[in-house]
Amino acid sequence: MTIPMERPAAAQPTTRAVAGSSLTLEQVSYRYSKGSGGLGPIDLHVEPGDFLCVVGPSGSGKSTLLSLLAGFLRPQQGRISLGGQLVRGPHPQLTLVQQESALFPWLTVGGNVAFGLNKLSRPERETRVAEALQLVGLSGFKQRRPHELSGGQRQRVSIARALATKPGLLLLDEPFSALDIQTRTGLADELLAIWWEQKVTVVFVTHHLDEALHLGRRVVALKAGQIALDASARELTVGGLRGVLEQG
Repeated sequence: MTIPMERPAAAQPTTRAVAGSSLTLEQVSYRYSKGSGGLGPIDLHVEPGDFLCVVGPSGSGKSTLLSLLAGFLRPQQGRISLGGQLVRGPHPQLTLVQQESALFPWLTVGGNVAFGLNKLSRPERETRVAEALQLVGLSGFKQRRPHELSGGQRQRVSIARALATKPGLLLLDEPFSALDIQTRTGLADELLAIWWEQKVTVVFVTHHLDEALHLGRRVVALKAGQIALDASARELTVGGLRGVLEQG
């Protein structure tokens, strides 16, 4: 279903080289005990380098979807593949940024970003950390501790840590929800710039409809564990998207 309404959007080139991984869900289903809540069965395909936003009311299946994509849950039915490989658990080509920054307070900013890069040589780790911090505008903060940072800066470090692994798929679970509107808007614009430069595939979950339309190239709306809408963000408005979610 699509709603034929244009929405204001930042100008973006229509083509670019991509490095992200494709994501495919085929008849994926997961239901909790006693049949309450869950997801599916659903089919979904995300092209390499796409930016997909997922919206929906509480209990619609957003968190279940993210848990399945991250490999924390296994589908009870169907299959999930990333870059053509089945996802049977946490996958080295995907990483998750959660609502809270979840930084290690005893590590510096640089140490937090380097976490998960232990298999690399020290020079490679240093390069990855420097590149990731530059992407999020925190090059001068490498030796700071998390308690010395603002909420927005801590979330930038979380994003830098995720990007340092060079994932094919970046999952974001309402990463800006705890921030004030000005900081959230600024970080959203920065995330768009990073996505365009890094060419990573992104799945971004949010309950802010305006945020979904600003960030996403595609928007999927979930209701009662099913896909109620899958459309280009340019075809939608906040009012139209809200109408879909409020339909009985």
